[in-house]
Amino acid sequence: MTGLGDRFAELVAKPEPAIPLDEAALVIAAHAYPGLDIAAQLARLDQLADGCPEPTLDGLRRHLFDELGFTGNGVRYADARNSFLNCVLDRKVGIPISLALVMMEVGRRIGVVLEGVGMPGHFLVRHLREPPVLVDAFSGGRTLDAEGAEALFRRLHGDGAPFSPDLLAPARPRAILTRMLANLRHLYAYAGDATSTGWVLRLRAAIPAEDIHELADLAGVQASLGRFNEAAATLDAIADQLPDSRADRARAQAKLLRSRLN
Repeated sequence: MTGLGDRFAELVAKPEPAIPLDEAALVIAAHAYPGLDIAAQLARLDQLADGCPEPTLDGLRRHLFDELGFTGNGVRYADARNSFLNCVLDRKVGIPISLALVMMEVGRRIGVVLEGVGMPGHFLVRHLREPPVLVDAFSGGRTLDAEGAEALFRRLHGDGAPFSPDLLAPARPRAILTRMLANLRHLYAYAGDATSTGWVLRLRAAIPAEDIHELADLAGVQASLGRFNEAAATLDAIADQLPDSRADRARAQAKLLRSRLN
């Protein structure tokens, strides 16, 4: 992992409260848009904050959704551009998690502290006033209480889907970045784009507490692209987390891949 990948690994290795979501999201985007000026994109968020006339939740909502017109892309939801922060700033459309990220990062700059809420199927944000208020950035910044969030969940998953308050638990920075990468992984895998799937999985594997199954997927993609040494290194990393017999098999596969380099 070099360059941008190394920078991403450095960012996600920080303590959770110190992880800069805006920069980490832009490093993800820079993999799809080589040469992206990350500093300039961060300055755009600064400008959005500077233009907010009132440093309150309602002022932020009016500024982003009423005045500037940020909205959910319900027509082309599966467009990968909806997941890249630079594109969301350009086009003012996105999916729930990318629009939530814009709201959270602009809010942070003006002193309106918001936390992510990783409700399955529809990411939300929460403002920690009394009582706490949930915000649906995809739907024009409308506010919800817990009952409204449950109603939204049931519209997405069916009336019989089990719901509990745990589904509205805070999403910390690593979980947010993991979910963003999972969205991209799904889109690229569906499109058969092995190259893009590969860089997505490499970034995902850099996030601490990575899922061993995702590392296995990464090794498979690397091998399919002819990156046998990288795939072998990933298998070695998997072996370090497995019991003896399975670790031996993973190391044997790594050795076989390295033999293809000769």
